[in-house]
Amino acid sequence: MNRNVSSIKTWCLAIVTGLALAAAPALAAEFGPVKPMEADAKKAALGKRLFFDPRLSGDAAISCSTCHIPDKGFSDGLALSKAYPGSDGFRNTPTLINAAHKAAWFHDGRIGTNLNDVTRESITETYSMNMDMRLMQERIKQDPIYVKMFKDAGYGEPSNGSVRKAIPEYLKTLTSRGAPFDTGKMSNAAQRGFALFRGKAGCAQCHSGPRFTDDTPYNIGAPENPDIWSTPARHITFVTFAMFQGIENYMNIRRDVGAHIRAPKVDGSNIGKFMTPSLRELTFTAPYMHNGTMKTLEDVVTFYNGGGGTDINKDPRLKSLGLTKKERDDLTAFLKSLSGDPLTGPEHVWKDKINVNYTAIEDWLEKKN
Repeated sequence: MNRNVSSIKTWCLAIVTGLALAAAPALAAEFGPVKPMEADAKKAALGKRLFFDPRLSGDAAISCSTCHIPDKGFSDGLALSKAYPGSDGFRNTPTLINAAHKAAWFHDGRIGTNLNDVTRESITETYSMNMDMRLMQERIKQDPIYVKMFKDAGYGEPSNGSVRKAIPEYLKTLTSRGAPFDTGKMSNAAQRGFALFRGKAGCAQCHSGPRFTDDTPYNIGAPENPDIWSTPARHITFVTFAMFQGIENYMNIRRDVGAHIRAPKVDGSNIGKFMTPSLRELTFTAPYMHNGTMKTLEDVVTFYNGGGGTDINKDPRLKSLGLTKKERDDLTAFLKSLSGDPLTGPEHVWKDKINVNYTAIEDWLEKKN
């Protein structure tokens, strides 16, 4: 009799498990995959070359791809980013894959959906690429390849305005593809993790939609990265940024105020809020958090399982989750299933050497292409 009951229980469990696994593709459809954006091929090709060209920085030492490296998921693998030579960054470099879908840019969300503005700030700010766009325009007007590419793309003569249009066109081509979550090839552990993600762990409250983000800032009590203030090259970058953004008491402050600069409140309740990051391509983009303080996905899951960090403004929804070791492993397996095929082929990467030894144009100030 006991053997029969045991058999019935096993049979029922098999049916329930089978139904849950069968439902996984439908659940995946609710969240993704990320839909490719339409992009003009010639404009995107021009934007791709510009993205990999160091001449877009003041001293021609760095390009967009210096920090957004294709085989690192268009991030850089560092806790805190690089910056213009002579300084260092104070935030983690986010992926640019699927970024053209963003509702707000940068970890503090200070710029909206206008990629023209995002491109301009990234190129011109002293602590990023430190380029005077008038000089950049003249540099690219001297390059016969650019002259042809701008014309073929319908932009006419090379101009800084067209640069700010072409690079965003290239960003539209960076779309996740081939992730097990999208192809229906998740492991059993990942499927169990997805159920936890939507249920007991509560992750889907903020990590929603195809990119697994609601594009909204929250305070989760993420720890500060002390390297920002103990390293002079990083501290001066932070001070420069804070002064420009109008952050109060910027010489003495020892924390990143985050979305406070986007929406300052008298009570300081937006201090420490940062944009919900996309969970796509996580296996390529470690370390994690806005300041790179968590090295692995296991560290991130452990952090949330403990209810997040400690901060006066921490979101009240963050509570200890009580996940077992097995449940934490399953949740980590699910997060890893959101990473797909690397975007490292010629479709996404400018493979040709960018030759800068072309013949200079005589009397270039008087010439028009």
